[in-house]
Amino acid sequence: MKRTRVIIMGAAGRDFHNFNMIYRDNEAFEVVAFTATQIPDIEGRKYPAVLAGKLYPDGIPIYAETDLTDLIKKHHVDQVVFAYSDLAYEYVMSKGAIVNAAGADFILHGVGHTMLKSKKPVIAICAVRTGCGKSQTTRRVCQILKDAGKKLVVVRHPMPYGDLAAQKVQRFETYKDLDTHKCTIEEREEYEPHIDMGTIVYAGVDYGAILEQAEAEADIVIWDGGNNDTSFFKPDLTLLIADPHRPGHEISYYPGETNLRLADVVIINKINTADYENIEYVRENIRMTNPNAIIIDGASPLFVDNPATIQNKRVLVVEDGPTLTHGEMTYGAGVVAAEKFGAAEIVDPRPWVKGKIKETFEKYPEIGQLLPAMGYGEQQVADLEKTINAVDCDAVVIGTPIDLRRVVKINKPAVRVRYELQEIGRPNLDDVLKKFI
Repeated sequence: MKRTRVIIMGAAGRDFHNFNMIYRDNEAFEVVAFTATQIPDIEGRKYPAVLAGKLYPDGIPIYAETDLTDLIKKHHVDQVVFAYSDLAYEYVMSKGAIVNAAGADFILHGVGHTMLKSKKPVIAICAVRTGCGKSQTTRRVCQILKDAGKKLVVVRHPMPYGDLAAQKVQRFETYKDLDTHKCTIEEREEYEPHIDMGTIVYAGVDYGAILEQAEAEADIVIWDGGNNDTSFFKPDLTLLIADPHRPGHEISYYPGETNLRLADVVIINKINTADYENIEYVRENIRMTNPNAIIIDGASPLFVDNPATIQNKRVLVVEDGPTLTHGEMTYGAGVVAAEKFGAAEIVDPRPWVKGKIKETFEKYPEIGQLLPAMGYGEQQVADLEKTINAVDCDAVVIGTPIDLRRVVKINKPAVRVRYELQEIGRPNLDDVLKKFI
């Protein structure tokens, strides 16, 4: 029997999960390659044989997505699977046109084929875009359940940017575990706040194996999503975060609208800083798309450890990298804090950017006068530190989810901005979590 020849387009996460769920040990298909984009320097590796299964004794090569058309023609590919997230519909269908023109079918796998069923209750926390406020929502959910005496494990969306075989199953309980697994800044941003709360975090590559281990030590499994991807686990409750600073994106980005249609509860976050018209526009889109969803209004109040560091100073604002790049936000918590506490000026870092940080600005020029905390590899982290220290400013405002000073040495005064979820009125998260308590 002729095997269907497949390429999986991804960004080192959903692509590997879809392979594991649908194609591993499936003799009806031959996956000839993965392609990679969105994350710097993740192509040129192999999905290793130890993870790929018996049909791929040499593993599966990972190429840059720019090679896609040539790969389709060279390998006589029948189907191309699209498996990454946080993308405008126009972008997704443009990729579909490229694939179709090269002679292959364009495939978007649904949640029925890609969700694992857990033996334990699962609460999934997802979003319509990256940077909506999943992290603080997950922390709030965890705190409510912990206060009720529940034992939790958080399973985080994958970020395997290093040795894939070594990253099959990762468990994080202490900062030492972050060092052991050589975590990037992006990983630390997601894991450290949970560790600070005493919550165990799992991540990695093989989410079947991860789920099995997580179930063994938890009463409830919390899925902490990445970008606006759908959950890898079949949830008993789906919480979705919407962002009124990007009104309309909840029905125009892939797969954010899928999450909206699946959601049991939608939190309209950041209402304390968004325009009323935008809040109501998002609310109406939610009601039209998923009329059965419970809607919760939420705010993200800021906490700054030393506001005097900002007042009347010329400040460099460092924001979360993915939120500024493929998240397309032009400001974040750092900007809000700089304006709230009276910065004299937000200094444009572009005259001083170094190495791979300069490459980021070339790829995403819309970032403007903010500095994205990019740290997918050692060189990026080194160039980020050089850039921060080269900028002519009085102080640095750190708007990233972790204290960046743990990762880079900053040669000028710095202040960290933190933010937490605060529900406004009723219903609230206590109400929707009652059945788990």
